[in-house]
Amino acid sequence: MKKVTHSFRTRLFVGFLVASLVPVLLCSAMLLQVFRLRLDSQTDQESRGQLSRVVETLDSLYAGFRQTALALQASPYVAPALAGGQGESGMVYSELYSATEGSRSAARFDLFNGDGTCLYSTGSAPFGAQLPTHWGVLHAARQAKSLVFAQVDGGEGNSAVLFQGAARIPDGEDGTAGYLVITMTRGDFSRLLEGSYGAQNDLLLLNSYWRTVYATQTSLTDDLAPLLREQLLKGEPLGQSGTPYAYRVALQEEMGLYVVLQYPQSLNPGTRRLLTTVTGGSALVCVALSILMSLRLSRQMFRPIQRLHGAIGQVVQNNLNVYVPPGQNDELGQLAQRFNGMVAALKRNQEQLVENQRELNEAQIRMLQAQLNPHFLCNTLDTMKWISKINQVPQVALMSTDLADILRFCISPDEFVPLSREVEILRRYMEIQSIRLSARCRFEVDLPPDLEDCLVPKMILQPIVENAVLHGLDGVEDGVVRVQVRAVEGNTLRISVTDNGRGLPPELVGPYVRSSEPAGRSHLGLYNVDTILKKHYGPDYGLYLDRREDGPGTEVTATLPLRKEEEPC
Repeated sequence: MKKVTHSFRTRLFVGFLVASLVPVLLCSAMLLQVFRLRLDSQTDQESRGQLSRVVETLDSLYAGFRQTALALQASPYVAPALAGGQGESGMVYSELYSATEGSRSAARFDLFNGDGTCLYSTGSAPFGAQLPTHWGVLHAARQAKSLVFAQVDGGEGNSAVLFQGAARIPDGEDGTAGYLVITMTRGDFSRLLEGSYGAQNDLLLLNSYWRTVYATQTSLTDDLAPLLREQLLKGEPLGQSGTPYAYRVALQEEMGLYVVLQYPQSLNPGTRRLLTTVTGGSALVCVALSILMSLRLSRQMFRPIQRLHGAIGQVVQNNLNVYVPPGQNDELGQLAQRFNGMVAALKRNQEQLVENQRELNEAQIRMLQAQLNPHFLCNTLDTMKWISKINQVPQVALMSTDLADILRFCISPDEFVPLSREVEILRRYMEIQSIRLSARCRFEVDLPPDLEDCLVPKMILQPIVENAVLHGLDGVEDGVVRVQVRAVEGNTLRISVTDNGRGLPPELVGPYVRSSEPAGRSHLGLYNVDTILKKHYGPDYGLYLDRREDGPGTEVTATLPLRKEEEPC
C-alpha cells in the first residue's frame, strides 16, 4: 500500500509541476518567437519597400534616358549636324537641352559624330574628345541600334565616371550620323539615390557580371561584391555568415544593373544572447516556484483522496454504512459529501431492488396463473362446439369455433402477424357479428395478393371494425363494413375501414385525438390502436378519421410502414 500511495503522490506532484511549467515555458518561447518574427517581418517589409524605391528611381531614370534618345533621334537638326559636322549649333543645343530637361541633373549628355568625336555636350566635356567606335559603348550602340549601357572604371572621387549609356542616331538612310552618350559619375549616383534606401542601410549597384558599378561605401566594393559573386556562382543564398547584415537583390533589366541592399538583421547576435539569457533566468525562477507550489498542492489533495480511496474499498466489500468526513469546505469536501450521498442512494437502491425483485416474482406467479384461464376457455369453447354439432345447433358451433380461433390468436406470443392472418381473424369476428345482427351486416375485404404477407401489429383491425359495427351501423338495416388495403408512396401501408352508417361528427374529422372528457370505454379500441401504431412506428403514423366522400358513413384509416419481414421498430 505504501508503494502505491507514494507512486500516486509522485504522479500528482509531477502532474502539478508539468501543468504549471509547460504553459509558462511555452508562453516564454512563443513570446520570444513572436517578438523575433515580428521584428523580422517589419525589417523585411522595410527592406522590400526601400529596395522597391531604388528600383523605381532607376526605372524613372531609364525612362528619362529613353525619352531623350527618342527625341534627339527624331530631331531634324541633330542628325545633319552630326553627319556633316556643320549645322546650326544654336538649334542643336536647343534640341539637346530641351530633350534632357528632366534628366540633365542625373547625368551628362554628349553628342558624338560617327567617328566618335564629341561635338555637343550638356556638361563640361571638352570639345573634340574621342571615343572608340570599334569597341566600347559606341560599338555596342551601333550593333544594338538601341539604348545600351556599360560600366566605366573612372577612378575615385565624386567626379569619377562609373556608368555610360549610348544610343545610335541614324542619318535617315540606315546609316549612323552619330551617337548620344549618357555619362553618370559617382556624384550623380549619390544625388540620385540619396534618401531612397534608409539611413542604416548600404547599397551596391552591380553589372550583369556582378562587378561593382557604384557602392555607398568603398569597403563594400572591396569586400562584399567579390563575396556575393562567389556565393552566386556556388548557388548559395546571398549573405555573410556570422555578420549582423542581411541582403536583398533586385534587377533593373533595361540598364542591366543588379541592386543589392545591405541592411542590419532585426536581432543581432548580442541582442539574441541577451533575450536568451533573460528567458532562461525567468524559466528557472518559474521552475522553482512551480516546484514549491506543486509540493504543497499535492500534499493538500492526497489526504482527502486517500480517505475516499479507503471508503471506496469498504463499499466494494458491500459495507454501505461507510462515511467520509467532508473536512474543508472546498471541491474535495463537496466530493466527500457527494460520495456520502451516493452511498446512501446506493443503499436505498439496493433495498428497492430487493423489493422490486420480490414484486417481480409475485407478478410472474400471477401471470403464470392467468395463462391457465385462456387455455381453459379455449378447451371449453371446443367442447361447446362439439356439443352444438351433436345437438344440431350450427350457429352456436360456428360462434364457438370463431371465438376459440380469435382467443388463440389473441394469446399467441407473436407481436407482428401477416396481414392475411389478421384479415382471417377479422372474418371470424364478423361471422360472430353477422349471427348476432341476424345477417343485417355484410363484410367486404379488398386485399391485393402482393400485400398479404405484410407484417402488422396483432389485433389492430378488430377494434376499428368493432367500432364501426357498434357505433357506425347502429340502426342501419343493410350495413356494410369494408376493409381496403393499399400501398402508397412505395413504403407506406394504408388500411381503410369504411361503413355506410350514420357518419362522423365534424369535430372528430382529422387525426385521431382522444377526448379529455370521460367517455367510458366506447372509443377505447381506437385509442389503443392509435397508441400501438405510434409506439411502434412514431408520431407520423396512426389513425385518421374522416367522412365518406361517396355517401353516408365513416372512414377510419390506419397508416403504418410497409414491411414484409421482421424489422426493429
